[in-house]
Amino acid sequence: MQAYATLTDLLDRLDWALDADELRIAAGALEDASDLARGYGRDWEPEAAPRLVRTLVLKAAVRYLRNPDGYTQSRAGDETLSWNDAAGTDAGTVFFTAEEQKLLKGLAGKAAGLVSAPITAWGPQRRPGAGYVPVDTGKPFPLFADEVHPW
Repeated sequence: MQAYATLTDLLDRLDWALDADELRIAAGALEDASDLARGYGRDWEPEAAPRLVRTLVLKAAVRYLRNPDGYTQSRAGDETLSWNDAAGTDAGTVFFTAEEQKLLKGLAGKAAGLVSAPITAWGPQRRPGAGYVPVDTGKPFPLFADEVHPW
């Protein structure tokens, strides 16, 4: 499937030049982010996708390229590197934040919420015509002369 953004769009958002391996990784990041966007949103055609989908795909790919290993702390002195479980299984991968996932679901019309649906009994429902009064025995008694305009 075609990515929602091009490699040129991604390179315009980076502040460094990529070598051949990084270009290959960047193309894969765009494909992964586009697949995730289809999963959280829907399968838009790349030309017809909302602009925000393209923006979110680029944002996720840039986030991954800036920190491909998912480090949460890095120090130059004594070379300290650390990871954190706060990012969960998304650390070191292309991912969308919870807010970005909500945006994609909203764009796809999958927003969560309460819905009420009208429910009716099966079959016809019989009502006495307008202007009739129920009685204990026999047919309802006509109280008004006209069913359309009883008053």
